[in-house]
Amino acid sequence: MKKQNLRSLAAQAIEKVIEQGQSLSNVLPPLQQKVSDKDKALLQELCFGVLRTLSQLDWLVSKLMSRPMTGKQRTIHYLIMVGFYQLLYTRIPPHAALAETVEGAVAIKRPQLKGLINGVLRQFQRQQEELLTEFAQTENRFLHPDWLLKRLKKAYPQEWQAIAEANNQRPPMWLRVNRNHQTRDAWLALLEDAGMSGFTHEAYPDAVRLASPVPVQALPGFEEGWVTVQDASAQGCMTWLEPKNGEQILDLCAAPGGKTTHILEVAPQASVMAVDVDEQRLSRVYDNLKRLGLKAQVKQGDGRKPTEWCGNIQFDRILLDAPCSATGVIRRHPDIKWLRRDRDINELAQLQAEILGAIWPHLKPGGTLVYATCSVLPEENSQQITAFLKRTPDARLHETGTPERPGQQNLPGEEDGDGFFYAKLIKE
Repeated sequence: MKKQNLRSLAAQAIEKVIEQGQSLSNVLPPLQQKVSDKDKALLQELCFGVLRTLSQLDWLVSKLMSRPMTGKQRTIHYLIMVGFYQLLYTRIPPHAALAETVEGAVAIKRPQLKGLINGVLRQFQRQQEELLTEFAQTENRFLHPDWLLKRLKKAYPQEWQAIAEANNQRPPMWLRVNRNHQTRDAWLALLEDAGMSGFTHEAYPDAVRLASPVPVQALPGFEEGWVTVQDASAQGCMTWLEPKNGEQILDLCAAPGGKTTHILEVAPQASVMAVDVDEQRLSRVYDNLKRLGLKAQVKQGDGRKPTEWCGNIQFDRILLDAPCSATGVIRRHPDIKWLRRDRDINELAQLQAEILGAIWPHLKPGGTLVYATCSVLPEENSQQITAFLKRTPDARLHETGTPERPGQQNLPGEEDGDGFFYAKLIKE
């Protein structure tokens, strides 16, 4: 394999996210195919790290360069950011970080700019302390876009700073033990035998947090379906859904299938329909079902038009993991901070309301609907449910929250889980 310059690949990935609005989870995998296995992790670290600390790195570039790089030179702007990130946040020896970053200019066919990159990075090394002191006084220090900070301050006057800080951390690796294979304690013993350690979650019976993340192939029984990667907060959906054998259950907005498979692990004899609007992402639902040896009816369909894919079927239980801003999972997907726009929130709230209204008639009387999002914004969560209850006389809130503030909101980092919202509704 021809040796690729990792720094230039990282700069190109970040440019696609920031300038073209592409998701890092789409941009990164094809680039990782170009590098050796041992370099895949470093490429990921550089991309995630730069996006996590983008406000700071951007600010540093503006302080150290008299004019911004534009047009075809724009990749150099991101390459310099990659250089700053290595010097600030990695253990890569500074001379190696500098040399490789400068060489990145050759890889992106801008060899004439090597001197510029070298000069800016060396100047940063000389002025690092005073620059960082100055940065710590700016609003940029929270590493979030202004519109999102504004919304967090309004919704959480006491906690907004803690939320922003939690969003800037590296996420822990949570797993879900497949109870059909062995108990959580039995699997934890296998983990220890393999030289690793994990911790349980007091509220979620299948959840294990690893002491430190590892490749999935290193996990005992991963290929055999004994364990699945899934954040603890996402596992909380089953606490409220309580699926039972023999029931007809709908998992709406199901891709990539983590919750579909969890339903079937809890209730192996349930009849489960998994529906998502995105045909490409449905392939991951099939993959997850196959690895775990489970069966569900998988369909492509729009949640706003249920009769098109389920006719007049009524379900005992519905899990609606609604499309949302994903502001609760920023620590896992730092590109969300820069891909989302303020105007998206009202559009998403409108979409959620339409899906809720369309799917409610497909719930049997006495049935349970769990509305969930990985958002922390009230417009998508408590306010969404308040409005739904007001216009839906046969819907009753159950166990989650109060009529004044319906639903349960987990904030990012609470019990080491992601930010997540749940509301359990019963049809009367």
